[in-house]
Amino acid sequence: MYAVIVGAMLIPASFAGAQARPDTPEAVARPASFAHPGVLVSRAQLDVVRSKVKAGKQPWKSAYDQLRSDPLASLSRTPKPRTTVECGPSSNPDHGCSDERTDALAAYADALMWSITGDGRYADKAIQLMDAWSGTLKGHSGHNAPLQTGWSGAGWSRAAELIKHTYPEGWPKAARFATMLRTVYLPGLLKGSGANGNWELIMTDAALGIAVFLDDRASFDRALALWRGRVPAYMYLRSDGPAPLSPPGRPKSGAALTKYWYGQTKLVDGLGQETCRDFGHVAMGFNAAFHGADTARIQGVDLWREQAGRFAAGLEFHAGHETGTPVPSWLCGGSVTKGTGQYWEVGYNALHTRLGMELPRTRALLESRRPMGTDKHSTGWETLTSADNPA
Repeated sequence: MYAVIVGAMLIPASFAGAQARPDTPEAVARPASFAHPGVLVSRAQLDVVRSKVKAGKQPWKSAYDQLRSDPLASLSRTPKPRTTVECGPSSNPDHGCSDERTDALAAYADALMWSITGDGRYADKAIQLMDAWSGTLKGHSGHNAPLQTGWSGAGWSRAAELIKHTYPEGWPKAARFATMLRTVYLPGLLKGSGANGNWELIMTDAALGIAVFLDDRASFDRALALWRGRVPAYMYLRSDGPAPLSPPGRPKSGAALTKYWYGQTKLVDGLGQETCRDFGHVAMGFNAAFHGADTARIQGVDLWREQAGRFAAGLEFHAGHETGTPVPSWLCGGSVTKGTGQYWEVGYNALHTRLGMELPRTRALLESRRPMGTDKHSTGWETLTSADNPA
């Protein structure tokens, strides 16, 4: 098989350049019903995690210890629900924004602890957090409301999916929580966003997770369409043409599109729409895309193969500069703002462990930062759930 070089990376020809068309049978074929638990982590993945932790294997044992000691997994946490969460730019004002995000992540932390240890106290704590919000929250307001619903909705859907489908003691108010997700979160998420791409990608990630939890095929398919439109418009490949692809539903071209890409005019494989803003935001956008792809994978839709070359180029390009590759003068005026954070275990695991792609820069970056903790927004403990996990 011929191969294509992207930067210093060898990518199988089947993954480079042209991507699988979304309308091909292999791209749309899927089971008639949803697999549960099936939001970001599957039952088989958790089985691998339990076995690694029980055997004291690294990095899973250290990652588990990190989760267990995280204040978000504390059994003494008190939920702080609000009727309306108001989030301004950069969450200022922060009227319940941080509380909602961290309560959602805490519920997910507890759900993971339950899944790994079998200690029902953690499941009960997750239920307490989710019930507190489902009995109170009516809406979101402010400039960052779409982003906030994405961040929090992603955490809630992961926690709720694990508890509903693995906790034998049951969850009496699960239907009320489902109503909250359906009425308070999902409508706004499916509208998408014209802001920077990390917004629409985390919104899409949350929408996919919520749709799975609700067994809502129509919403799942709408979220898939959003993902398939937004990902190619966020990570550039030369096969896209001389200009980046426009965000779906909100056309941009010419000077407006260049401005949207923060003035970057020279385009190379792996460049992100927010690369010249800062690596932190582009890392969040990439990771949200990876989360959505993994949820879809569990549900029988292989988005990874559709965009493997694009993902690999994006990871290696940014991981290289994050770890010391000199920044050329044509890239972001010769200077980038680093900070890829607690991300990319999911992407590396899918591309390397499952698809066999060699991503040396990404691996070096991840190994220097393991175990990955939480960003306090929408991502948490992914070394534990996704490092070298073939399930």
